[in-house]
Amino acid sequence: MAAAMCANVQAQGLKDAYKDYFAVGVAVNGRNLSNDKHVAIITNNYNSITAENDFKPSSVQPQEGQWNFRNADRIADFCREHGIKLRGHCLAWHSQVGQWMFQGAGGGQATKEELYARMKTHITTVMQRYSDIIYCWDVVNEAVTDDANATDPLRRSSWKTIAGGDEFIRKAFQFAREADPNALLFYNDYNAAVPAKRDKIYNMVKEMKAAGVPIDGIGMQGHFNVYEPSLEDIEAAIVKYSEIVDHIQFTELDIRLNREMGGALNMNRQGEELTPEKKKMFDDKYTGFFEILRRHADVIDVVTFWNVTDADSWVGVSNYPLLFDKNADPKDTYFKVRDFTPTDAEKAAARKSVQKAANKAADDKAALAQKNFKK
Repeated sequence: MAAAMCANVQAQGLKDAYKDYFAVGVAVNGRNLSNDKHVAIITNNYNSITAENDFKPSSVQPQEGQWNFRNADRIADFCREHGIKLRGHCLAWHSQVGQWMFQGAGGGQATKEELYARMKTHITTVMQRYSDIIYCWDVVNEAVTDDANATDPLRRSSWKTIAGGDEFIRKAFQFAREADPNALLFYNDYNAAVPAKRDKIYNMVKEMKAAGVPIDGIGMQGHFNVYEPSLEDIEAAIVKYSEIVDHIQFTELDIRLNREMGGALNMNRQGEELTPEKKKMFDDKYTGFFEILRRHADVIDVVTFWNVTDADSWVGVSNYPLLFDKNADPKDTYFKVRDFTPTDAEKAAARKSVQKAANKAADDKAALAQKNFKK
């Protein structure tokens, strides 16, 4: 049975099923690329890849001026070899960044000028190294607070402390646009469908775009559980964000069985029992979520699963979070997501999505012609 299922996956992957709607991506690490079964899953199902950790600030520049591109290069070369687009994740984040970024040359806390100089060097070096293969970047990651009652929308971080507010976000996008004018630039965060945090993200991005900050899109991470957020809140967030950006991506999709979501992760919790009730909730959440995506295909660029199989998921194998199980076999849910029957509304959204892509291609061609003319 498993062999037949795998043969079916070979016949048509998720990227093929959704080719008229949006790209389908996956987060990978070096272990995935050394596993033949994982490589088959990746190449059959996905046309976008995100490096799970290997492009994060502390991975590529653990100490100032000490660059380590070995693992990032391996993933980029895999994408080049297989003709798969690569998402860049991420450039500025409060986590997984070397503390040297925030320390002054003479000791103590860095000045704002020191911080921005280092930020610009980091962003420029990394973006320009991979400008041939990376089509978009999560420029700033998780800068908004989870506190629903906070009057200040930003989380406490060394970035914010040194910058004295949100200027570090504005500077990061400025440096990113200068480094690679062709890459799409995203603000990325978890719990982006939770109304209180959604509104903080919306207000921040709207104000910054009005001020000329080059934010092209919003990345909604999508670390959901079978209970929350509701499908209604997810759809409402898509609709709201589409008022201010033309590009929305679900960047880090997994669905847990327990009630943790977003950035929360209790490593000491007990394993979950996959009861028939939980299995149905899992199926319904995934299929309902993809129905929403198909209805809004005109603004959704890509949905990216965070990890290849349950066995390598950051939220733990006992949470059953992905479409491929711990043995790298497709679950029933995989086929429910892949083998959908589109409604008339979804077909209309698909047509709009195709037209949007055609328009962008025409615009890109015209821009290139104009650029060559100026030369």
